[in-house]
Amino acid sequence: MKAEPAAEISKFVTVNQKKMRYGYTTGSCAAAAAGAAAAMLLSGEPVETSLLVTPNGITLHLAVENIRIIRHEGQVTEVSCAVRKDAGDDIDATDGILICADVSTSETSGIRIDGGKGVGRVTKAGLDQPVGSAAINSVPRQMIRNAVQKVIDDAGYKGGVDVVISVPEGEQIASKTFNPRLGIEGGISILGTSGIVYPMSRRALVDTIRVEMRMRRVNNGPYLCLTPGNYGERYALDRLGVDPDRETQCSNFIGESIDAAVEYGFEGILFVSHFGKFVKVAGGIMNTHSHEADCRMELMAAAALRAGADADLARRILDCNTTDDALNVLISLDRSRGTDPYKDKNCIICRTLHQLMEKASGYLNFRSGGKVKAGAIAFSSACEISAATENAGELLSHVQKTCSDADV
Repeated sequence: MKAEPAAEISKFVTVNQKKMRYGYTTGSCAAAAAGAAAAMLLSGEPVETSLLVTPNGITLHLAVENIRIIRHEGQVTEVSCAVRKDAGDDIDATDGILICADVSTSETSGIRIDGGKGVGRVTKAGLDQPVGSAAINSVPRQMIRNAVQKVIDDAGYKGGVDVVISVPEGEQIASKTFNPRLGIEGGISILGTSGIVYPMSRRALVDTIRVEMRMRRVNNGPYLCLTPGNYGERYALDRLGVDPDRETQCSNFIGESIDAAVEYGFEGILFVSHFGKFVKVAGGIMNTHSHEADCRMELMAAAALRAGADADLARRILDCNTTDDALNVLISLDRSRGTDPYKDKNCIICRTLHQLMEKASGYLNFRSGGKVKAGAIAFSSACEISAATENAGELLSHVQKTCSDADV
């Protein structure tokens, strides 16, 4: 059973014309559990509800579960309890899981925070926490520290406190997250900057992409391959010989990935994408999600016209449902004219794709402000055809396992 959300969080946000409920982060759960456990440790009395003020000012009243109080010679020396994660209406692999806190007295002064079972360990530099530390990010750590310190101050306690955060299901759930790619092993991360989960959070996904990009920059150098998803990743790794340590999935966020590349000091980035995504970039569209824009056929028709196609061909492209369909229209035309679309660089499909990639290159480098070289390779597995921006070969050589594994 999920804990009932507090009145303050029973608010809704409209996403794609749908009313959706907010939730709260693993960081909020950890801080609430730690605060409740500390209160029980110093008072000896059970706490059923933990009050927490999140960094963005929302007050939560979260139910406390699985209370265990350990006494030694009549004194409470250790308390553990849990708060159940509620992601609201967001799609979240951690929704409904228990975030546990084990709090004990210590002869060492201060508050020490660590991760236990199901909380990942950082194995690569460039992340929020140093290598070897528990993957409890800075804001949740401060939330935990604040919650425990308040209890200590109210009780007038002068000793030290150890806090260990654990997640019983964390190791299993971590396989569904980005953690294995980031070099976080053994469990999930305790995350959150506002304390609140916003449904269908675009910002959360962009933040995750930025974290991976920063980690790649620190560990693997100034060149990076960016792929919108699994199709692009497989093509980059299997067909182009891209080093897996120099590849990151950027989802639909082309523009924001370029912004991050500039911020983190990359020298060059190479996008590898199916035409279905990347043709939109030829129109200056920097978020390729279909909810944002879908003018693929219009852009392909315009490129075909600039390449010398007639109005009839443009209309046929406009009637297509997918980019692969449109590419097949161009391939069929070339074959009907006796030209080989896979060998003749002057055929209509080659000229059309050149137009698209030239436009895409202009928009990529306009977004970067000339501060990072940006190029692209676009492909269609169905049509067995690809195209590249002028600088793609140079960028590819920087991200390949070896510089001779593949040709653009």
